[in-house]
Amino acid sequence: MKTYLRIFTLVGSVHKFVIAFLVTSLLASLFGLVNFTMIIPVLEILFQNKPEPITQAPTFQLNVAYFVQLFKYFQAKIYYEEGAISLLWKVCLIVLASVFLTNVFRYLTIRTLEAMKVHIVTQLRKILFEKTLALHLGYFTEQRKGNLLARMSTDISEIEHSASSAFKAILREPFLLIFYFTALFYISWQLTLFVLIYIPIVGSFIGLLLYQLRKKSRLAQEALGSVMSLLDEVLGAMRIVKAFNAENFVNKKFNDENNRYKRLVRSIVFRAELASPFSEFMGVALISGVILYGGTLILSGSSNLQASEFLGFLAILSQVTQPIKEIVAMFSLVQRGIAASERIFQVMDTPSEIQDKPNAQILPSFKDKIVFENVNFAYRNKQWVLKNINFTIPKGKMIALVGASGSGKSTIADLLCRFYEVQEGGIFIDGYNIKEVTMHSLRSQMGIVSQEAILFNDTVFNNIAFGTNASLEDVMQAAKIAHAHEFIEKLPQGYYTNIGERGSQLSGGQRQRISIARAVLRNPPILILDEATSALDNESEKIVQQALNELMQERTALVIAHRLSTIQKADEILVLDKGEIVERGTHQELISTPNSLYAKLYKSAQIVEDIPEIITESRIV
Repeated sequence: MKTYLRIFTLVGSVHKFVIAFLVTSLLASLFGLVNFTMIIPVLEILFQNKPEPITQAPTFQLNVAYFVQLFKYFQAKIYYEEGAISLLWKVCLIVLASVFLTNVFRYLTIRTLEAMKVHIVTQLRKILFEKTLALHLGYFTEQRKGNLLARMSTDISEIEHSASSAFKAILREPFLLIFYFTALFYISWQLTLFVLIYIPIVGSFIGLLLYQLRKKSRLAQEALGSVMSLLDEVLGAMRIVKAFNAENFVNKKFNDENNRYKRLVRSIVFRAELASPFSEFMGVALISGVILYGGTLILSGSSNLQASEFLGFLAILSQVTQPIKEIVAMFSLVQRGIAASERIFQVMDTPSEIQDKPNAQILPSFKDKIVFENVNFAYRNKQWVLKNINFTIPKGKMIALVGASGSGKSTIADLLCRFYEVQEGGIFIDGYNIKEVTMHSLRSQMGIVSQEAILFNDTVFNNIAFGTNASLEDVMQAAKIAHAHEFIEKLPQGYYTNIGERGSQLSGGQRQRISIARAVLRNPPILILDEATSALDNESEKIVQQALNELMQERTALVIAHRLSTIQKADEILVLDKGEIVERGTHQELISTPNSLYAKLYKSAQIVEDIPEIITESRIV
């Protein structure tokens, strides 16, 4: 049960539910036991068995015998003073009151349990989400998003059901069994010992099921994660699926994963459902055995057990099977919950590879320069992606990175933001090694505009004001600088228009200008542009480039360029090839260098940019 103890420790404040649950469930169990023990005096009245006369009330003692003797004292007193019918009335009233109180406390128990379930699920999702946000960026490139979504949804739902079942089985059912077996021992210790023989038989069968259930549950959760990952990929690439007529291919792939999940779940359900009929059969076998054994004792005269007591014993024994069945069902649910918990703990136990050091400093406002000094970097200790990178970005200057895809341009930007950690060498801002400062103070001085405009399913206002407490006036001013104000005003609700998932209701150029407005609002001294115009058409690029030019005024900028025409005014251009800086200089210096890689890239880029105009002219002709 260490898994569940850890869950209860993580979510916190469970003790208040434990106390309330214990109190209400104990009282419900106690009054429930009274209901069945009252069968014995009722049967004695109906069988016309006269109670033994008792003239004096027993002395108080905190044990079962005292309460039994006290009841017998009042039973005899009422019988001999008021008669059998009056005693029957009073016993029935006691049963009625006991049933009422049993159900009141049972209802309070259920309320407490449901409140605890909601608390556990809410807290677990909160903790898991916070942990996910704290993980390093590399974790999300290695893990499938569907697996994370499955952990957030189905795994936590499994824990919700299994935790409540475990809660009942641990805190309520054992007390019920204690109450019932105490009463059974008091009525007949011989029959009770006979009953206890069955427990190891049931337990051994359940133990056999548990091993299989836990193994299959873990595989089923992993299979569901694969299904959700595939579903997320297909929904995000629906345009490509339809364009390439790949519906049959995707259907087959999805059906294979879905059928694998179906087979595993079916196997789990078959094994879990086997526990209930088995326990019911064992319960009936137990009752039959007790009737045979107890009847033999009574008929042979080997026991002082009365017929009314024997029937009361059977009534209480019939209730013993219910908590046992609950515990059996709990074991099957708990195994699925443990498998789900282990998957959640895999995320929670994943250390973030990038963390603030205990003595990390707050980075002061940027004043002088950014220095890359002998920087080497590799993903997961594979071959070097960057080798011996050295350059300086003075304050207020623009440095551009160019090169073929995979040359390491975006990696340099990621290292500056500390999304990944430099393995050799260092990056310094005004002499501060970025490893020695807090990530919050580092990133608060940076603004990023990436190739893909990352927007949220929210209003224009909230997308621009993302992460700040900006006013509408501030947001509007940022939008004007980004050349976005005009088209925003024309939207149905202006700045309060919801733009859909990933800004799907806007064009590519509009989405990019919203991203630029977000960066403008932050007013960062350091700006990182990662191919911010490469996905746009010529007309949109001109508008966005104008917005970027205004954004870069008096800022220190690191620009990753796909279209080389956008970086001709850079103070220095660094040309990367296979992770190394092979050329550097201004546009004019590099373009005039014979056989330079930059000149070749520039010429090929010019040809590519001229193609749309040629195609347009040919269509007109």
